[in-house]
Amino acid sequence: MDAQAVIEALELQPHPEGGWFIETFRDLSGGPRGHSTAIYYLLKAGERSHWHRVRDAVEVWHFHGGAPLALYSAPEGTSVETIVLGANILRGERPQAIIPANAWQAAESLGDYTLVGCTVAPGFDYSAFEMAPPGWSPGE
Repeated sequence: MDAQAVIEALELQPHPEGGWFIETFRDLSGGPRGHSTAIYYLLKAGERSHWHRVRDAVEVWHFHGGAPLALYSAPEGTSVETIVLGANILRGERPQAIIPANAWQAAESLGDYTLVGCTVAPGFDYSAFEMAPPGWSPGE
């Protein structure tokens, strides 16, 4: 498989923060926003999820396939922690990672492409999404 084949098979669309996505689940029992939401998210080589945060919801990242993913987290907006999502647990990669509410985050594939899933609780809503200005990074 290559990135374009995965994008087509899963019917992914461009994401505002970079990369490709499709919402796969929204628990509407909690009202229009829902208790939680889930997406597939893919980054090709050279693409990145630019610095952003979800002000009022926790995001859980799940590794699904492709190359490992570097997930950058800056809960206080200063120092950056790097978590490598992937299948090689004995080399320090992890199959999931938690980004707390209001923490800055960014990501990039460490190979040709990476497919992950993201679960947000309460459900994702663009009104709580904040994209950092172009060129910004934590600590600046």
